[in-house]
Order: sequence, then C-alpha cells, then structure tokens
Amino acid sequence: MAGRDLRALFSTNDRGLRAVEAFTNRQVQWELVAAALAEHLRQVTGPGFDVEDLECPRRNVMVFHGVGGIGKTTLSRKLEAALAGAGQRPAQWGEPAWSAERIYPVRIDLARSAGTSFEDVILTIRAVLAELGRPLPAFDIALRRYWEIQHPGESLEEYLRRGGLGARFGKAMPQQMQSALADIAQALLLPGTVGTAVGAVIGSLTGALRERRQTVRALAGCARLADLLEAEADLEALSFYPHLLAWELARLPANQRVMPVILLDTFEDVGDRTHRDLERLLQRLVWLMPNCFFVITGRSRLQWADPALHGQLDYTGPNAWPGLAAPAAVPAARAACPSHGHGRQILVGDFSPEDCDDHLARRLTRDGEPLISQAIRQVISDRSHGLPLYLDLSVMRFLEIRRTGRTPQPADFDHDFPALIARTLSDLTADERHVLRSVALLDAFDLDLATAAAGLTHQAPALRLIERPFVRENAFGLWPYHLHGLIRSTVRNADDQTDDRWTARDWQQAAQRTLTALGEQFRTRTGPSRTLLIGCLRQGLALARDFRLDLDWLADAAWAYVSDSVWEPLAPPARHDAEDGMVTAADALVELLATLARRQHEHRSLTASRLAAVARTQLLPADLHEMTLYYLAKAQRDLGDSAASRHGMQLVANGTGRLAPAARRGLAHLARLAGDFPTAHATAQTLGWQGRQHRVEGDICWPHGDMDRAAAAYATARDQAEQHNIAGERATSQTQRAFVLAFTDPETADDELHLADQLLTGLDLRATTLTTKIAAVIRDAGALSSLEPVRLLRTEISDAGLTAAEAALELALCFHHAVQDDHAKINAAICRLRTLTRGGDYTYYADIAHYMAALPLPEPSATRWLTSEGAVRSAWRGLVQARQEYLRTGG
Repeated sequence: MAGRDLRALFSTNDRGLRAVEAFTNRQVQWELVAAALAEHLRQVTGPGFDVEDLECPRRNVMVFHGVGGIGKTTLSRKLEAALAGAGQRPAQWGEPAWSAERIYPVRIDLARSAGTSFEDVILTIRAVLAELGRPLPAFDIALRRYWEIQHPGESLEEYLRRGGLGARFGKAMPQQMQSALADIAQALLLPGTVGTAVGAVIGSLTGALRERRQTVRALAGCARLADLLEAEADLEALSFYPHLLAWELARLPANQRVMPVILLDTFEDVGDRTHRDLERLLQRLVWLMPNCFFVITGRSRLQWADPALHGQLDYTGPNAWPGLAAPAAVPAARAACPSHGHGRQILVGDFSPEDCDDHLARRLTRDGEPLISQAIRQVISDRSHGLPLYLDLSVMRFLEIRRTGRTPQPADFDHDFPALIARTLSDLTADERHVLRSVALLDAFDLDLATAAAGLTHQAPALRLIERPFVRENAFGLWPYHLHGLIRSTVRNADDQTDDRWTARDWQQAAQRTLTALGEQFRTRTGPSRTLLIGCLRQGLALARDFRLDLDWLADAAWAYVSDSVWEPLAPPARHDAEDGMVTAADALVELLATLARRQHEHRSLTASRLAAVARTQLLPADLHEMTLYYLAKAQRDLGDSAASRHGMQLVANGTGRLAPAARRGLAHLARLAGDFPTAHATAQTLGWQGRQHRVEGDICWPHGDMDRAAAAYATARDQAEQHNIAGERATSQTQRAFVLAFTDPETADDELHLADQLLTGLDLRATTLTTKIAAVIRDAGALSSLEPVRLLRTEISDAGLTAAEAALELALCFHHAVQDDHAKINAAICRLRTLTRGGDYTYYADIAHYMAALPLPEPSATRWLTSEGAVRSAWRGLVQARQEYLRTGG
C-alpha cells in the first residue's frame, strides 16, 4: 500500500526511477484497532447503552504513542484509508467484523503547523457527517447560533472553503444547517422573515422546549438542549455541543446508524503539562461522544487516567478511563480484543530488520527491481534500530549521493542525521533536553543517576523525561531506563545544530559528572553487590576511555572485579572514532579487564600477548600494573613458559601490593610444577588465607597419592572462601576436591561434582570447568565405554591453550588404562605425557603413570618428593588396585 513519494521524485532527473511511500506492514496495530472497534460497536448497540449517560466510564478511545519518526502519522493515515473501504486496506490486514458502510472515518491533524483550532475539529466532524444527507437539528441550530455570534458577517460556507473543508466535504453542511433552521422556524409557525434570524428562532425554540410544546417534541428528547441554547455562545459552550451531535447520531434510524471514527494525530502539539486548555476541550469532546470511537496518535501516553490531573481536566482517573489505566497492550503479542481488561495505550514499536529491508527495497525501484542494493539496505537497517524516519532520511541521502554522480556505497550510510535530534528535542523543555543529552552518555540509568549526570538538584526534569516514548523501561534491570538506541547514538554523535547544542567542553563536564555519580553508587552499595559492581564498571570504563578521564574509583572497582574470579564480560563497545593503540590509563584498564574476561574463551597465547601489550604501555598506576604482571605470569605458566612466569611472579611477590600473596602462591605452584615439592610446601606455609594456603597444600598432597589429606585441604579452602564470599575460589576449591575424590570414591565424587557444578553456575571459569570434566573421566576410570568424549575434551583443552589441563587429562587416561591393565595404551599415554611435559613442568606425571601400572622408571626421577619415592609408588598403585576391586565387586 503506497503513494507517490514526491520528495524523492523531485530529488532526481532519473525518470525511470519509481519512488513510492512504502508503508511497511503494521498488521498488529490494525488488529488491535479492529478488535477494539468491534467491541465498541457491540457496546453502543447493546440494550443498556445511553448516549446521555455522563457518568459511566468511557471506553471509546485508543492511543498509539511512540518516538518521533516511528511512523505514527503514517499509521493514522493508513487506518483512515483502511476504515474507509476494503479497496484501501492491505490484504494481510484481514477483514474487519463490521460493514464498511457503517464506519465514517475522519482524520484531524493537530500539528501546530496545520493550525487546527478546536472550532476546526468540531466543523470537520460535522462536515464528515454531512454525508448522511440530512440535518442534525439539535447540533446544527446550536452551531449556527455560535457561528453568527463569534463570526459576525463571515459566511460559514466561505470559511469552510478557505480552510479546505469545503473542497473535502462539499457544500452540504451549510445547506443542511440552513434546512434545520428553516424546519424549526416552520414547526414553531414563525413568519418567513423571522425564520431567517437565528436569534428569533433560538429564543422561540428555547421557550418551546421549556414549555414542552408538542411542536418540538422531536428535539424535546434532548434533555440538555435548552440549557446549551441559553448559555453564552462562546468556545466553552462550543466544547459541550458534541453532546448534541452524539444525541443526534443515537436517534438515527437503525438502518441509517453510523459509527464515526475520529483519528486525532500529532496529539503532542495540543499543549504541555502546564497549558492544557486545548487538551481539556478535546477530552470533553471524547467524553461527550461515547458512541464515537477515537484513535489518538502522539509521542506520549495520555495522562487522563491519572487522578492527579483532577482540576486541570474535567474527567480524570482510572474509573473514568479504565482502558487508559490498564496495562498497555503489547503489539508483538497480537492480543485478541483489547476490551475491558486490556490497555488501550499502545507503544508503536520499531520495525523488525525484515520490515526495514522490505521498506527500503520498495521505496526506490527501477523496472520493478530495488534501486538500493542489499548491502546498503543491510547497513541502513542495522543503523536504524528500526526507526522509520531514519530509513526515510537514508533514502534521501542515497539520492543525494547519486546526484553527485557517484555510486552510493555501504560505508556512506554509517551515518547519523542531525534532523533526528531536532525531531527528538522539539517538544522537550530546556531542562529535559539537558537531561536527555546527559543520559545519552549511559547505557542505562535511574532517576538518581540521570539527575546527577545532568548536574541538577531536582528530579522533576528526569521524571518527565522517562515518560517519553524514546525512553524504554526494563523493570528488572539494575537501572530500569535506557534511551532508544538510535536516539542515543544520534544525540551523542551527530552534528547538533540546535540553539542549545553542547560544546565539547559541555560533553566533557557531563561525562565527569556521570562518572562521579556512578562512583557514588559503587561506593555506597550495600553488601557485595556483584551486579552493581559490573554495571558501574561497564558504564564507567566507557566514559573514562571515551572522554580521557582519570581512573578515580575505577581502580578500586577493578580490584573488586578480580577478587571474586567470576570474570563477567566487561568490554564496552568500541569507540566510533577509536584510535589505534592505548593512549590513556582508561584505555589500558579497559584492555586489561577485557582481556582477563576474554581469557576464559580464547587461547592463552592471545591472553599473554594482550597483557604484555598493556604492561609495555606503563600507563596504569603501580598497583594495576602489578595486576597486569601477575595475570601475564599466570598465562605464561598455563602456556608452559615457567621461566617467564617465575620472573613475573617474583616481581609482584617482591612488592607489598595486593597481589603479593597471590604471587607467592604462584611461585609455590611453579615449584610444584617443576617437581620441587619441598620448596612448594615450605612456601605454602607462609601464604595464609590471602595466598590460598589450604588449596596449595591440596595441590601438593594429591600428586603424592594422599587423596584424603588433599580432599580435606580443599574442603577447608572452600569453606574459607565461603566465609569471605569469594565465589570463584569456592568453586575452584570444590572442583579440586571432586577431582581428588574421583580417584578414591566414584560415588562420593559424583556428589562432589554435582556440588561443583552448582557452585560454577553463573561463573566464567574455563580451566575450572575443564577440571570437572577431567574429574568425571577419573570417576569413570576402568568403566569408560568409549574414549570419544575424551578425544573431544582433549581438543577443547588444546583450543584453550591450557598445558596443565592437557597433562591432567593424559594422567586420567593413564589411570583408566592402568585399571584395565592395558599396558599398550598406558605406554602410549605415557609417551603423550612425556611430549607434553618436555619443557620441564609436570614431568612427575609420567613418574606417577609408571607407578599406577607398576612399571619401572626408564631412568631415575628428578622429582623431589616430600616422602620416599617408594611411598608415592605404593600410594598410586594402591589407588589402581582399589578401583579394580571396586569394579569387580560392583561398587
């Protein structure tokens, strides 16, 4: 369903180009209107309906609201056309449940540019009803009186012609009004010359109504007609005349009865929260015509159901307007009938990507084929966030580029349009515009954050702003409000040509205020709120990076982030104008924390490379530089580069920073990896809780085959982590406990693995998760039906670049083959182990594999055990024999 797009047509000399106003399907909105209108028709034709009942709730209005440029006016026009007849209705919209002959649609544009007055609204509605071909005497006589008093000497017919209504609806209305006046004069037996004088007719008619004369019995049924005729004929009285129009419609013969559907568009231009004069008149119109149906389109929800407006408007509160107070109907839900229990205020949603592409493909064509290529359509659709206005502006940009003689390319449409800012800001107050620009710096916000970011001392502007349709709400979010994606991008990035546009300094100051406000929320959080920490970090890092701000509270937040070892994704979106490399401390901190989170999903060599790049910049303060060195050393250890890891750990351990205990633990690990257990054990005794002493002791005990002591140490480490509320450490210690118990007691190990899985829920610990899978292999050793899962696990570990996990998996396989007494396979596994450990770390794993299978060592071991080598051999062989016995006896 499309008309000629004249702007596009006059933007090119290409006569072969076909430019149309493509109307992308709004089927859901049509279904809501159709269902509501069908319900309204049933209500007004029911036996209990009384058009003169001024107290019953009104259900005769539906509101479509949404951000500027979303397509509300287009929807209003298409609804008018569709209601006028089947020939104007898209086939996919479906058949309505009523006869088109009964519906009289009329659309009235309330935009300031249209200059529509309340008089024009009343005259337009009456002009539409002229198609009935008969006078509506109660209304017509009152309107004629009003007109002659308020417009002396001005012909109504000439006024209608000048305003365009005469051409649109013909001359029938003035003729019908004159006919009504003549009929009443005749009924009252007035002289012909007097019959042309409205005042004389009105006076006689009012007297006749008061005396209930038989000659005016038809009009006497309108109980309030005499009162309206006696009232001063001013604008206030005119606003009550719709009651007479509704009464006349209600008394039409059944075979002539019609349903006017009045579409009031651009309702946001009616007024504001302070000046509601026109809104009051229009609300009175809707209330006094309960047998008509109104479809209102505008940027904001109607507030008529708000009791706080009592006194500003005549009819307010949820009892008066139940449909406006009920929860909004959700377009995507394709609700059936939004009747008594459903909301009648519907947010007009963005186009889907498919609708965007369809719209662009049909806007400009040549020989039936889309002129805009699919690649360009894709870029425009992605940038538009589904906003139709952006699509239209992009079409005009496409034609503008073609006029230069150049073929448009996809890169030409990675573009913001300043026109969107003007449309968005047009009906906002100065304070609201200030808040809007401030919150454009944020992914999400609440009232406090918006107010602080704007530097205001009162929340009222922010409170008004969040009611705008371009502010979306997620009631379950940490901060419930966020700007429409395209509006936010445009406000931040487009060339703002408005009178109160911000300078670069204004943006810088707003960013600093916003960062400070986020810091206040971070510092005043109650308890270890991980969600608030991550939210503050994500938004704060982006601000500090984009505006080159000092780190301030972000340093403390970074330490809080790493302390739990949870590793949620943190990297903010890339800057639109990102420079190569890291320039500020904020750049380096973003890269550091993003790398620490990404390391759970990429090869450790990439992690090491990125951390080394951060360290080389020397941009971070000393404590955060040590954090970089520590995690770089951990990545190097995972890659088997023990020399580099030991150097980094020693640098951090020599200092007095927060990670010195962790670095000493790292040195203990490195000693253990090298097979120097006495050094590892001695170092462990100095670690305490901060250095995770008990977990390190467990790591030392289990290679000696002392699984009971190892399990007890891991349990203590887990419990300590629970006491300190360190989720990552708790899950890691529990996983290690399950790992060692898998060698001794498969049934207990199964329970411990289940607990480990629970503790890992919501955490992003790749190495620890892989350990649970290795533990499952050990638990099932001797009874594995297939080694295919092991092969898949080996690939997964290799992709992660975790040498320790690769060696641990091969050790688990050695245990399985030893239990099965399969010497050929255990020898193959030992060969793989020796290949993995040829760098010097974990060489004792090959020794343990020999001990499991009761095989002699090919050469003396270089491992320095805490006990005798014989004791270690005996312990591991005993574990194999115990598992064999377990399998023979069925557990």
